[in-house]
Amino acid sequence: MVDHNEQDRLLPIANVGRIMKQILPARAKISKEAKQTLQECATEFISFVTGEASDKCHKENRKTVNGDDICWALSALGFDNYAEAIVRYLHKYREAEREKANQNKQAPPAAATCSSSQDKDIEDQDQSSEDKNGAQQATQQEEAPN
Repeated sequence: MVDHNEQDRLLPIANVGRIMKQILPARAKISKEAKQTLQECATEFISFVTGEASDKCHKENRKTVNGDDICWALSALGFDNYAEAIVRYLHKYREAEREKANQNKQAPPAAATCSSSQDKDIEDQDQSSEDKNGAQQATQQEEAPN
């Protein structure tokens, strides 16, 4: 059995099980032992690759590991097929983020709309106040000596 500190280091077992189920046929069952084994292996693999990327960053006097560092580490460790797939994913992800940022910059400010009866009541009160202020100003101008 894995102790509590070790458990904190591992990927959540529910997530590991969910990923495993996506690949298997719908009626397939997965034992707890199989989930735990894969949980430990996946965690070790991620730690291995991240450690290699972190060493590269340390040598380059950088504190932040980025996606390119992970791709480099995968390739350096001999996982070229994974590295190529991750490079493609990273490129698509960055492209989507740029498009989203550009859309946010170009989007005109949204017009204010009433989304509830409370908003409508507030709008009516504002209009009523404007009408009263306009009437008071007109009365004051009529009463003012010329």
